[in-house]
Amino acid sequence: MLRTATLPKLMSRLMEADPPDRVLTVPNLLSAIRLALIPVFIYLLMFAHASGWAVAILMFSGASDWADGKIARSLNQSSRLGVLLDPAVDRLYMVTVPVVMAMSGIVPWWFVVTLLLRDGLLAASLPLLRSRGLSALPVTYVGKAATFALMSGFPLVLLGTWDALWSRVIGAFGWGFLFWGLYAYLWSFVLYVCRWRWWCAGCPS
Repeated sequence: MLRTATLPKLMSRLMEADPPDRVLTVPNLLSAIRLALIPVFIYLLMFAHASGWAVAILMFSGASDWADGKIARSLNQSSRLGVLLDPAVDRLYMVTVPVVMAMSGIVPWWFVVTLLLRDGLLAASLPLLRSRGLSALPVTYVGKAATFALMSGFPLVLLGTWDALWSRVIGAFGWGFLFWGLYAYLWSFVLYVCRWRWWCAGCPS
């Protein structure tokens, strides 16, 4: 019953009309700014050791990521470029931030490897999806919540590196977000695999 009810809904979402082909929109500008700030974040954390400014970039990135989606929906500024650019920038942050923080000794490498392994396995399914005329499966609410928790946790953990009581308290909250986000990130992968199997079973090549 679950598969019968879910597959038509999933197919209808995947077959939605393409958004307009336009470039100059506010959401695209915000995504471009977030993209340009990635090398700045790397420089600030690894070379300038300016943790405060690095935290500011992560906070701006998180806020603008929420804002560009809200603006795209409320002001009808969705675009084909935005559909590709926004998740691509999100993925770059999800790779860059944990790797740079691990290289700086702030988060353990096993945590980073787990995140990257999940993303690598998910990316391995793309060729099969594209062979059936799809670019990707729809994002799940669990996946969105996991990304939110991780991108909230990283700046909090970074704030927790100062030698002060308030910093240690914030850092503890940050680790709570990270571990909860890791669990949800892995669970969202299980949901993606289930959707992938349902879609492939209902849409043979």
